[in-house]
Amino acid sequence: MASDSSDLSHSNTEGKHLGLALAVISGAQLMIVLDATVVNVAIPTIHHALHFSPTNLEWLITAYSLTFGGLLLFGGRTGDLYGKRRMFMIGITIFAVSSLLGGLAMNDVWLIFTRGLQGVGGAIAAPTALSLIATNFAEGRERNRAMGVYAAMSGGGGAIGLLLGGVLTSYVSWRWIFFVNVPIAALVLFLTPRALNESQTTSGRLDVPGAVTVTGGMLALVYGLSNASSHSWGSRATIVSLVAAVVLLTAFGLIEQRSREPLMPLSIFKNRNRSGSFAMMLCIGIALFSMFYFLTQYLQNVLGWSPIRTGVGFLPMTAGIIVSAALASRYVGKIGIRIPLLLGPAAATIGMLWITRITVTSSYLEILGPLIVIALGMGFSFVPLTLVAVSGVEPNEAGLASALLNTMQQVGGALGLAVLATVAIDATKSSYQSLHQTTTLAKNVATTHGYTTAFLVAAGISGLGLLISLTVIRVPTNAPESEGLRTAMTQ
Repeated sequence: MASDSSDLSHSNTEGKHLGLALAVISGAQLMIVLDATVVNVAIPTIHHALHFSPTNLEWLITAYSLTFGGLLLFGGRTGDLYGKRRMFMIGITIFAVSSLLGGLAMNDVWLIFTRGLQGVGGAIAAPTALSLIATNFAEGRERNRAMGVYAAMSGGGGAIGLLLGGVLTSYVSWRWIFFVNVPIAALVLFLTPRALNESQTTSGRLDVPGAVTVTGGMLALVYGLSNASSHSWGSRATIVSLVAAVVLLTAFGLIEQRSREPLMPLSIFKNRNRSGSFAMMLCIGIALFSMFYFLTQYLQNVLGWSPIRTGVGFLPMTAGIIVSAALASRYVGKIGIRIPLLLGPAAATIGMLWITRITVTSSYLEILGPLIVIALGMGFSFVPLTLVAVSGVEPNEAGLASALLNTMQQVGGALGLAVLATVAIDATKSSYQSLHQTTTLAKNVATTHGYTTAFLVAAGISGLGLLISLTVIRVPTNAPESEGLRTAMTQ
């Protein structure tokens, strides 16, 4: 079997230009990652252009995050069954068509729907893109180099997205943050058959009921939480949505328990360390998504920044995440994962608490400090959480564990944003009424109060991540990474 695998890997690299193959895979990954942040900077502009309501505005982020995160495991499975290259091209095609439709959107519902479709395309293309590296690059130096470039695209995509979103929104139109994906996708689709080999397929079936119930359940839950802020917790739409969410998510659990080939084998949650890492990533997703969402609007709506200035303003945070993640990956083998697992969420919590001190007259320096602290917290958390999530799993479940970690971040961000948007809207209304004024200054004061209230709740959720690290994850304090994880996994 090992020989067959080696022969397959070798044959897949013959007759293909590896540099071109790497460019295609990395370009696709950059486009998908970029789209997660490029919209953030344009949110205030889109808000006014398409007359979004405050409660619908969050769906620009959550529609993408929920479909992407909810279908990520399903998308990876399609590549195993039908061919990774084929499904990669299908995912890119869906992503490109939905981007074109998004750029042509004439109202908020239209744009939200296309954002969900983008998430579907991304959920198919992203896991198959990663798998194509193993299919097309021989194990060793070639594959390590390819993984390094892929990781750089994943890490740098956020920064590029913020800059590109600012440039396009400021100097062209917000519609081009979607249109720009079309020529990139067309080039990727043209080059893919010429640069990448197809993978072998496996027998089995797709867990369609599982994918439908989990994604539908999460969408219903977020809709119910969002509707509560615009109407009430007792409104018919809110109650029906929340009941539907409970029914669908319960059905998902039963389906996974009884399915021969479940989308998400529940046995993967039996290990307390792994479950703890998933819970921590859920908390981190909430804090990170809310910070980007509310701070972007604060910078533009309250301080009056342009979209491009906002994109540049976030660059130190992106750089901080990349640098701290690189430091964590370098030293975790020497000092173990316990210290980074405590330092990361602690720094993120401190940064979130610090940013609650912003006012309508805050300078950028008052924002930069907490941004850097949050960035360090996120960067120090990602590497050890990934190590804990994949350590001790069976070889055939390593991809599942890492994909679940990504899913937790996306779904956590979407759910958290639904809750925190409700918190921010309610706090803003309460503050505005208490001021008994209708001036622009009063509106900005009330809006800022809403944002800082959301940051305070996000800090509490980040603190919960720290508590989980302290009480759930059991790893020796000073053991090296491999030894510490081995010991912990046998407990």
